[in-house]
Amino acid sequence: MAAISGGKSYHHGDLRNALVDAAVDLAADGGPERVVLREAARRVGVSPTAAYRHFDGQGELLGAVKRHAQGALAEAMERAASRAPGSDDPALAAECRLAALVRGYVAFALAEPGLYRAAFCTPRPPCGMGWLAGAGAEPAAEPEVRAFALLTEALAALAAAGPAPRPAAPDVQAAAWSAVHGLSLLLVDGPLRRLPAGRRDGVVERTLAMLVSGVRAD
Repeated sequence: MAAISGGKSYHHGDLRNALVDAAVDLAADGGPERVVLREAARRVGVSPTAAYRHFDGQGELLGAVKRHAQGALAEAMERAASRAPGSDDPALAAECRLAALVRGYVAFALAEPGLYRAAFCTPRPPCGMGWLAGAGAEPAAEPEVRAFALLTEALAALAAAGPAPRPAAPDVQAAAWSAVHGLSLLLVDGPLRRLPAGRRDGVVERTLAMLVSGVRAD
């Protein structure tokens, strides 16, 4: 987590990153709803006016938190995949990597629910004349979601290693991400959050088995 905490004063020259660190801590504590520019400024020990020199408003700050959270999710998946057992069988190796990525995805959501919610939040655009002036422009492109790219690559490797090698269809990729993301949300915020750990792990493994069989049957 970030180094800034409540009550600490800000003494170094990188105020923008210090504010992002404080906002990341806020999101980790309570999700994207907790990310408020004035509170981040208070935690860093500067005035709101100083904070507004770096961010137009809460939406821009939350966008920075969102990018951080997306990166943290992908890094958690990559760490899990780095621990996956290797194999000389390409199909088995691909399946092991996909399984590790999925487990890493769900594990991050359970360990960091606030950041997980922030990774998929929709920051409000800044208010004021600057936003009105750009109202007719195309919206800025969303930063690439690395988590989806990792899943897509793993699905492609699994499809290519089958008895009839082929690319993984885009709808299969979207369905796979939907399954993993939906399961994570149900475990974090939905009725599945009440499952004991053993049953929760069983649901994760069953979802993973359906993903693998779906790719092979496509």
